[in-house]
Amino acid sequence: MSVSDARLAQIAARFAELEARLASGTLEGDAFVAASRDYAELEPVAKVAADVTAMRGELESLQALEDPDPEMRALAAEEAARLKAELPEAERRLAIAMLPRDTADVRPAMLEIRAGTGGDEAALFAADLYRMYERYAAEQGWRVEMVSANASDVGGFKEVVANVTGSGVFAKLKFESGVHRVQRVPVTESGGRIHTSAATVAVLPEPSEVDVQIEDKDLKIDIYRASGAGGQHVNTTDSAVRITHLPSGLVVTCQDERSQHKNKAKAMQVLRARLYEKMRDEAQGAEAEARKAMVGSGDRSERIRTYNFPQGRVTDHRINLTLHRLPEILEGPGLAELVDALIAEDEAKRLAAMDA
Repeated sequence: MSVSDARLAQIAARFAELEARLASGTLEGDAFVAASRDYAELEPVAKVAADVTAMRGELESLQALEDPDPEMRALAAEEAARLKAELPEAERRLAIAMLPRDTADVRPAMLEIRAGTGGDEAALFAADLYRMYERYAAEQGWRVEMVSANASDVGGFKEVVANVTGSGVFAKLKFESGVHRVQRVPVTESGGRIHTSAATVAVLPEPSEVDVQIEDKDLKIDIYRASGAGGQHVNTTDSAVRITHLPSGLVVTCQDERSQHKNKAKAMQVLRARLYEKMRDEAQGAEAEARKAMVGSGDRSERIRTYNFPQGRVTDHRINLTLHRLPEILEGPGLAELVDALIAEDEAKRLAAMDA
């Protein structure tokens, strides 16, 4: 998809206008926030557009050069050939930068992991996934805060929910939603047989209170005594909170904090994210079907990846990518290659759809 010179000029002019408005010091309140948001969204596009403009201009000058010196003409021809070879890739980067973006890409995310089929082994695998995302987040400079957890008797998680904050969290994690399958010999297996277990991952963009307004009359809040691991205080204090959103039927519980107020705040955080995702699904409609045809819908019922311990491999079934680096992926840093491959595949298919 080639971008015209006129469109490049429009991008440059709009970016210069935003720069001037922000530098003027005359913007305040909502106007400043809106201009700052527009500037942040346009800046990566404007930078790549400027590179393309400069390359096109330089190539045109070199091709028009009429120098009597044969050596200078040869140098100009060599430089023009280099620019001709590099320009298509720069134009492709620009086309990718100009693709319509999911407005939620810049948001933090709620990460929910639940043990699926496989009993205790599934719970242990859920804990492995949680540690993988924790370590990957650390590599990205993000912050992970556990919101709630339901531990299993063997040390894994039946369910764990965490808040992940940082730059571009949802954009990088959104394709992690789905069923993750593990094939390995469980620690409880005496016969050495390989078992297949699963855990589901959901990554939800975290909204602000402005995005999702929840009225008190729509909530049913129950306070009860926490159960499970957590020490004497957790088990003897009425601090656990269960919130039911009556219009949608969504139910959220939190019992990890000693404070009832902190548990309520965390439960509201999770509820707001789930309601926001529900609103996004309803609003996107046909667009959601298009996403499903790309690298997967992110639906929790869809098997997306297999972690095979005997062979030391991880396979992402949506893009048919297999990496024989299972330990490095579970340690976090190796996950970046899978995430980047999923993003690149999504961008390539969206570009192809726009060209069609």
